[in-house]
Amino acid sequence: MRFDSLPQWLAWQEKLHFTEIDPGLDRIRVVWQRMYADKKPPFRIVTVAGTNGKGSSVALLSSILSAAGYRTACYTSPHLLRYNERIVIEGQTATDQQICEAFDRIDTAREDVSLSYFEFATLAAADIFCRQNIDIAILEVGMGGRLDAVNLFDADIALITPIGLDHTVWLGDTRELIGIEKAGIMRAHHPVVCSESSPPVTVIEIAQKLASPAYIAGEDFSSETSGNLWHWHNANEQFKDLPHPALLGCYQIQNSAAVLQVISLLKAAGMEKINESAIRTGLQQVKLSGRFQLIDGPVTHIFDVTHNQQGADNLAKLLQEIPCKGKTHAVIAMLRDKDSRAVFDALLPVIDNWFLGGLTGNRGQSADELASGLKGKISDDRVHISETVEAAYNRAAEGAVTGDRILIFGSFHTVEAIMRHIPDFISQPLSVNA
Repeated sequence: MRFDSLPQWLAWQEKLHFTEIDPGLDRIRVVWQRMYADKKPPFRIVTVAGTNGKGSSVALLSSILSAAGYRTACYTSPHLLRYNERIVIEGQTATDQQICEAFDRIDTAREDVSLSYFEFATLAAADIFCRQNIDIAILEVGMGGRLDAVNLFDADIALITPIGLDHTVWLGDTRELIGIEKAGIMRAHHPVVCSESSPPVTVIEIAQKLASPAYIAGEDFSSETSGNLWHWHNANEQFKDLPHPALLGCYQIQNSAAVLQVISLLKAAGMEKINESAIRTGLQQVKLSGRFQLIDGPVTHIFDVTHNQQGADNLAKLLQEIPCKGKTHAVIAMLRDKDSRAVFDALLPVIDNWFLGGLTGNRGQSADELASGLKGKISDDRVHISETVEAAYNRAAEGAVTGDRILIFGSFHTVEAIMRHIPDFISQPLSVNA
């Protein structure tokens, strides 16, 4: 084995390929063929693509399927605190040993083929899943869909969550262009479920060309909320008085409704153990860190990985739905390729004070760069600039009083940095893990 520890493997992978992002399936396909002769994995696959709601949808699907007694695996990215979070089987993260052994098999098979960090992770997840006798894998696309490493594997069902403007340099600068990339996860004659009632027309056009049955929110399945309960139906079945998912935000009903359509299709395809009891249990027990993850205290803390306008719009609505006795202080750091101005515009009405910090690394945006997006929109005394996001958090915490709340958001890197910065506080029991 080339290395003995997971950190050593990961440090090496970060420098192995000439660029961090290198879309395309040629390299990863060659290595997979050497490992598994290009055979289809021995389990069902649901692939999830979209701009927002992917992580929530994966978590909801996994929770319901697990409650139904199916051996379920998930591959997601990026991670918050540990790389192992990316590869989960029956709710348990893969061990360092499992991942290192998978990396070794990949390294041996690849020979002179250069693989990116994400390609190594995707192959490792698939390799581990093949050895674990799972029933179904839920694979989250990293970026786009058509050329994403996850798309090496044929989806039995494709789920496309709401599409917004993100990664525009790579995917295109309109919803229609981005829709083409997301629709790349579809397979001919296999169904696709769209969380949006009005997905980009390109998604529908591609589904028609592939003869892939498309199930669109509001047309082929519907949901409605009634107080603390909600109802769902499609042409074949209905569920009344369902509990709200244990993920905060009215938009989680939209995610859950699409997930139930996927569940309906899986049942029709033979997964008959999924009953209404499993659905209810799955909705109530779902957990997902970093998505409006709320920790109570004299000063409430909220962690959210939101980093684009669509996500910021949802976050603003949720902050309005959950009133705060005091002030709301935002601690934010973002990557350079994100539209921070659009994020600010969505949240300006619900934030009292802004604490801006910088992120390290080539992709990180400095606090001064961030501040330019607020200039002239609010008074200078409401904007506080620090070199690092940790320093920004310290300033927010020093100024917060009982009844206030601190919102930490803008990137997975931002949330990770503060979770590591205040580990004792994070280890407290969560009032909501959303």
